[in-house]
Amino acid sequence: MEYEVLGSCDFKVSKMCFGSLTMSPLQANMSFKEGAALIKYAYEKGVNFLDTAEFYDNYGHIREALKSINRHDYIIATKSYSYSKETAQKSLKKALEELDTDYIDIFLLHEQESEHTIRGHYEAIEYFMKAKEKGIIRAIGISTHRVEGVKAFNKYSELDVVHPIINIDGIGIQDGSVQDMLDAIKEARLLNRGIYAMKPLGGGHLIRNVEEALAFVRSIKDIHSFAIGMQCQDEIDANVSYVETGQIDNNLKSKLINKKRRLHIDDWCEGCGTCVEVCQHNGIMIKDNKAVPILENCVFCGYCSKHCPQFCIKVV
Repeated sequence: MEYEVLGSCDFKVSKMCFGSLTMSPLQANMSFKEGAALIKYAYEKGVNFLDTAEFYDNYGHIREALKSINRHDYIIATKSYSYSKETAQKSLKKALEELDTDYIDIFLLHEQESEHTIRGHYEAIEYFMKAKEKGIIRAIGISTHRVEGVKAFNKYSELDVVHPIINIDGIGIQDGSVQDMLDAIKEARLLNRGIYAMKPLGGGHLIRNVEEALAFVRSIKDIHSFAIGMQCQDEIDANVSYVETGQIDNNLKSKLINKKRRLHIDDWCEGCGTCVEVCQHNGIMIKDNKAVPILENCVFCGYCSKHCPQFCIKVV
């Protein structure tokens, strides 16, 4: 596995990052034991970098995995929607306690859109900066689905790491083009910032062209790593194989291609529209008083499911 220093950070990360959203209650809803086994399996294959978030509700899976992983060899990035000192303090405390760790390697503000949202959440950034001075956090930054988010990140020298969306078809980029996002990422790299990408397979939409999609993200010299969701050992084997050799065994590729994910909406949906309001990708709509996925836009993140008051949305 290839490793690289993450910008100005004092640690190296594997080229591939374990995207743990897929094991969370928002998607596969694995048990702690099942999720931990996958994390450990990927670690043994050389993946020393994991992405999570408070919103994913999967700290327990990671805590279980850390029982058999050398914590100092493992890089954990998490995210929260903190906007004030109090919310930042609460999010950091929750992460430390539920992961059973003394420090967080990377703490990001989740889904920042522009300079305006960063300014609006700056009190949380200030709290994380103080935690960084104490060694409780090693690096801070933002995640974003927007070109403007990366451009805003570039203006704040106190931020270390950015987690932007990028894939060959630009699926999930909420403003601008693929080239616009690449240009913003390039500027971040020139500023010696850490960059790890998200959704190289566009939430699963690009799975039928998996090698082409991964080749594209691997060709981006300005990113240090890319996070990809994995729910089974076959997916780990296939992705690790591609990172290491540039190819995926045909049998593994067939398994990946034939695995279908979909947004399931139960019959008891009341069409309240909450899911439409929270979706950042225009991936769901209300039709005939019921939520309906917009398949060409949905990235199967499952974020809408956590906001559903009737608990009727699942990624399956």
